[in-house]
Amino acid sequence: MKKNLITYGKVTLLGIGLFFTGCVKMDVVPTNKFTDETYWTSEDKANSVLNMAYRQMFSSDYIFANEILSDNVYNGYGATSEKLIATGVADASNARFQTDWRTSYEGIKTCHTFLANIDRVTAMSAEKREQRKAEIRFIRASLYLQLATWYGDVPHFTEDITLEQSKTITRKPQAEVLAWVHQELEAVSLILPSKEQYAAADNGRITKGAAIALNARAYLWENNWQKVVENCEKLISGTTFGAYDLFGNYEQLFWAQNEYNSEIILSSQYVLPLRVWGNLVDYVPISAGARLCLAGPTQGLVDSYLMKDGRKWTAADAPYANRDSRLNATIVYDGSRWRDRAGVEYTVVTHPEGTTAPGKPSDKYTGPGTAQTPTGYYYRKYADPTPGTYVAGDWNSSLNLPIIRFADVLLMYAEAKNELNQMNTAIWDQTIKRLRQRAGFDNVPAAMNLPAGSQADLREVIRNERRVELALEGLRVYDIRRWRTAETVLTQGYRGAKFDKSSGTYDYIKLPGGNFSRSRDYLWAIPRSERIQNPNLTQNPGY
Repeated sequence: MKKNLITYGKVTLLGIGLFFTGCVKMDVVPTNKFTDETYWTSEDKANSVLNMAYRQMFSSDYIFANEILSDNVYNGYGATSEKLIATGVADASNARFQTDWRTSYEGIKTCHTFLANIDRVTAMSAEKREQRKAEIRFIRASLYLQLATWYGDVPHFTEDITLEQSKTITRKPQAEVLAWVHQELEAVSLILPSKEQYAAADNGRITKGAAIALNARAYLWENNWQKVVENCEKLISGTTFGAYDLFGNYEQLFWAQNEYNSEIILSSQYVLPLRVWGNLVDYVPISAGARLCLAGPTQGLVDSYLMKDGRKWTAADAPYANRDSRLNATIVYDGSRWRDRAGVEYTVVTHPEGTTAPGKPSDKYTGPGTAQTPTGYYYRKYADPTPGTYVAGDWNSSLNLPIIRFADVLLMYAEAKNELNQMNTAIWDQTIKRLRQRAGFDNVPAAMNLPAGSQADLREVIRNERRVELALEGLRVYDIRRWRTAETVLTQGYRGAKFDKSSGTYDYIKLPGGNFSRSRDYLWAIPRSERIQNPNLTQNPGY
């Protein structure tokens, strides 16, 4: 059931726009604008500001753009801001650096405005006001988490500041900002309802389970293993913070008909026709109505999917048969079956010498820089074939996009337990084995049992499991940065499918690696435009 929480009708958008552009104090209060003096008169108006904050917390663009910052995909068409970052040529004027900074602080301003005014809405019960404050505090904490993760030391304030103050404020140490984030998330987890305590009409609201899961993620990004364990166990070992479980079908986990399933802890909400996202138009096969292929999955990602019997894939195996089912649910390869939104199935052909399905435009690999795939692969994840999920005739979708799901909690728990040297058969069976069972692995020891080996050996197994389970969900970049492997995996040359015949026989497509400076690129540049306005904002090393 699609909820009413995040809807953006014309009246709501107009009201919010006028409110935020007309909030300067004046001697005479205009009656035709939602100023501070007149706006906070009803629960509906307060919820409009809350909904705006929800929208500012997350964008579908993050999922797709963040993958370009990782080794999961290769940006072959054009030069995005993320490609400039990945190739090491981004400076402090890079649009991604500026956009993330600006939009995060815009969201924080919305949160501060809400917190400063919500108590004026006396028609709302005190209990509900506290709950709504907790939702806003979660959103604000999530925005500060992103800022501190990308930029390190950042300005941190917990109530709105003036324009003059914004031009003189200094950066607070990253550790202090993150300590505050943890404190806020722990506090709101005690106020927010569990998902079971919400009515169906409130599906999609932030829950206490989401606060616990985000806190676990924040500790994961700091490599604070004991705190990861403590938070994950709250969600794995009981139902006080909500009852979560793996959804039975991995591919259909990302379909609209299942968007409030047992695995989803927090998702970004979309509803036709008021709020949609359309990024897939530049990632799915051209034959499926794509505009072009901006970036394609790499051979490295494809190779990370194991055989169903638990072995690593080798050249002696068929390229895609008998593999982890998450491969087919995530990536379109040569010979994949595709079902379009009219229910028609056909075979996608990406091999240069293949035969395109009758009546379909070509998906074949034609070389770097063309409209087709740069790697021989396209996206399948999020491509819900269900009719009614899209605006007629295009790829604008109402599918909710997952921000945190229970599978990630299991993976965080497994990784933390191994790093604490506490991995055992019980923990393995509770985490990695369950993910592999859902993925359809053969019920044989090599696939299902805790593998023998050192802590370091098991670390690689868990990291690989994390890569395939969460592939194309925008999280890989955070992992390779916290593992300090970005300097290695991002600078190696990428590969695509075995479609390159330049030497006379087919070989893997060879694609250039990026550049990543260990001393500079684990933090982003403070945007130049911000430092021009505020000279007190120091710059990160190397920019």
